[in-house]
Amino acid sequence: MKRLMLCAVTASAIFTAATAAERQYTLTLTPQEDSHVISRMIYGQFAEHLGACIYEGIWVGEDSDIPNTNGYRNDALEALRELAVPVLRWPGGCFADDYHWRDGIGARDTRPTLINNNWGGTKEDNSFGTHEFFNLCEMLGIEPYLSVNVGSGTVAEAAEWIEYITAPNGPRADERAANGRKEPWKLKYVGIGNESWGCGGEMRPEYYSDVYRRYNVYMRNQPGNRLYRIASGASDYNFNWTETLMKQIEPHRMDGISLHYYTVSDWGHKGSATDFTDDVYYTTVGKALEIEPVIEHHREILDKYDPQGKVGLLVDEWGTWFDEEPGSTPGHLLQQNTMRDAIVAALTLNIFNRQADRVRMANIAQLANVLQTMWITDGDKLFTTPTYHVFRMYRPHMDARYIPVMLETEFIRDANGRDVPTLSATASQASDGSATITLVNPTLDIREQIDIPLPDGIPSRIASAHILTAPDARSKNTFESPDAVKTEQFKDAKIKSGKLNLTIPPLSIVSVTLSND
Repeated sequence: MKRLMLCAVTASAIFTAATAAERQYTLTLTPQEDSHVISRMIYGQFAEHLGACIYEGIWVGEDSDIPNTNGYRNDALEALRELAVPVLRWPGGCFADDYHWRDGIGARDTRPTLINNNWGGTKEDNSFGTHEFFNLCEMLGIEPYLSVNVGSGTVAEAAEWIEYITAPNGPRADERAANGRKEPWKLKYVGIGNESWGCGGEMRPEYYSDVYRRYNVYMRNQPGNRLYRIASGASDYNFNWTETLMKQIEPHRMDGISLHYYTVSDWGHKGSATDFTDDVYYTTVGKALEIEPVIEHHREILDKYDPQGKVGLLVDEWGTWFDEEPGSTPGHLLQQNTMRDAIVAALTLNIFNRQADRVRMANIAQLANVLQTMWITDGDKLFTTPTYHVFRMYRPHMDARYIPVMLETEFIRDANGRDVPTLSATASQASDGSATITLVNPTLDIREQIDIPLPDGIPSRIASAHILTAPDARSKNTFESPDAVKTEQFKDAKIKSGKLNLTIPPLSIVSVTLSND
């Protein structure tokens, strides 16, 4: 019952978006000392060797005319710092189970050139490999999350890679030093395979369970470095995969299990990222929200075999997936990003915050130039996307204690019969006592008025207030108009008689931080 009360949403009415221009709600904050902490790892990123994600999106090489630091483009480094990215998953994705790590070490001019068979058949020159990835993470204080090759690799290959990265001495450490790195890197998160039910080997869950157990034996901890071992989990509604792994691997052999969920209404016809009807907009939002019952079902299985909650659920691939941009390279998954993507991101992060007692990490797909990306590049030009601005707005929730909220809201029913709430909220309190409330109005034409009584322990001074909104769900940033959709100061927030009063326009995300300072 406690989990059900974390955010109570009731359907007072079901209506179409055109039936009302304004609604009024009361949101109740219920701080609890035993509420879970929202892990900063929920705000993680994913960078695969896919299209222009790594090459051009992050890495241009030291000889590039594009301004760079040690080969990393400077504007990408600045964007990463601004997001305070907590964890970065690499090298895939499907690419991970075709990747042989020795191809990406040593002098760059001697590394072999390969064909990326998963994504467009383009050349992979391996100039971005182990050293380049771990040095980037170390430079920016990002936790590396390594996906090892189970599909086409060997146990010995994976074991030697972990040793190469983390061993303080021995033959792999000597090899690492010869390649320019004497001290071992820190590595916590290790994924044993990726989508092993699909591009990672088309395995049955019973078979993969035994494969995992075998790899787990030989991927050893090193002095001062303990691995957090993540099993290759299910896609979407494949609850049997989770059940089989929990039963046959057993919780004491893993720290986490992954889950992949993409907001795709129809894999056969994903639709345009920028040209869509209002009905398609609501259907997309409805599909995004469906991740919560999916998470709930998977966590019920985890609770059955792991009632102590040791095994984390890691949603290490999520986000929107639409048709590639017209004229772009087939297989590179270049996708524009609109206000619709921002709404999907915010609603999903609200769900992750609510489920963070079991959801320990999430990694949106992907960081640069691919799917629901943070930024898009073209040569020396870069613009950030509406989704990027959402992640900036949600930074105060990182490592803050979740505040359960009570909210009654109406619903808009999408074309598939799913109910889209007209308001979504999340709240948390940081260790310094400040509290942040973030609200999402996904409706296209309904203004929301919200009263939030401030209980004891919640500050009563507005320290900052920001809004991300746009005149249309199809609004986007471009190279010509890089700031068409961006965060701005929010002026329709005030505190009166012990209540925070907000007026939130349609299609918007509002974040208010309260502080006593």
